[in-house]
Amino acid sequence: MIRYLVARALGALGILLLASMTIFVAVAASGDPLAQLRDHQPPVPQSVLDAEAVRLGLDDNLAVRYLHWLLRLVQGDFGPSVVVNRDIFTELTTRVGVTLRLVVVALVLALVLALVAGTAAAVRRGRWFDRFFTPLTFLLLALPSFWLTVIAKQAGILLNDAVGENVLPTVGAGPVAAADGFWDQFFGTAAHLVLPTLVLCLVHFSIWSRYQRSAVLESLQGDHVKFALVRGLARKRVIRSYAVRTSLVPIVTVVALELPVLVSGAIVTETVFQWEGMGAFLLDSISHRDMNAILGWLMIAGVAVVLCNLLADVLYLVIDPRIRHAA
Repeated sequence: MIRYLVARALGALGILLLASMTIFVAVAASGDPLAQLRDHQPPVPQSVLDAEAVRLGLDDNLAVRYLHWLLRLVQGDFGPSVVVNRDIFTELTTRVGVTLRLVVVALVLALVLALVAGTAAAVRRGRWFDRFFTPLTFLLLALPSFWLTVIAKQAGILLNDAVGENVLPTVGAGPVAAADGFWDQFFGTAAHLVLPTLVLCLVHFSIWSRYQRSAVLESLQGDHVKFALVRGLARKRVIRSYAVRTSLVPIVTVVALELPVLVSGAIVTETVFQWEGMGAFLLDSISHRDMNAILGWLMIAGVAVVLCNLLADVLYLVIDPRIRHAA
């Protein structure tokens, strides 16, 4: 098992290295960071352009620039920004916390609901819950996430107007004014989480619950489940220990692979609800052609995806003893 984990960790490092090369080349080829200065009126002196190119490390060839950037990256330095006095590392670490708050809560809530609802629909196949659950998930799958986000925000505005209170805040990631005490701050932040989390949760719940339903149905038809029932084991125990547990491997894989989609959905949600998170940082960096800021954002997203897939490999060992013994 140790050999299995070491091999997966080394593979993850190799993937990150290849991802860093791909990201760097793609961002470098996407545009000139000095384009705004070159197009400025009145024209900027060439000496200023040359000095800015040296400051941003654009005066070397692509290979040298990549090596310098990679060495800085492993030291926690994302490089200089085209925006003067902008500390990319400090701003990114602040924004990551805001986005993680949204993504982690939505992921956990969607996963728990998907496991419960998908399993219940499979166990009660053809009954009223399954007949209600199946069209509901297809409806959620058909709704564009950006449209659902706008509808949720508008519903929150209408509710707040109806009750005359800001019950479900629709702007910002937290209270604007400093709250009095920990609990006021906590509940204020939680209130701002409700609508964005609900949108992300519903979008991914619909996908994951369908996978869970299919996986449980397949497990229920397996010989090991039939044999356990023939032995006289309680149906609830058979479903919990023999059907649901083996069905967790596919859902873990799907959740790990869906993380990039979850992050991209968070960008849309943050934009609509005006959160100052990773989404706003990326859009602002793109508008300024801030190459190092974009690279930093993409690398953080890449590391998160690789780590989640590595965690999925570890969970396989916990969930399925056959994988653990084979490793």
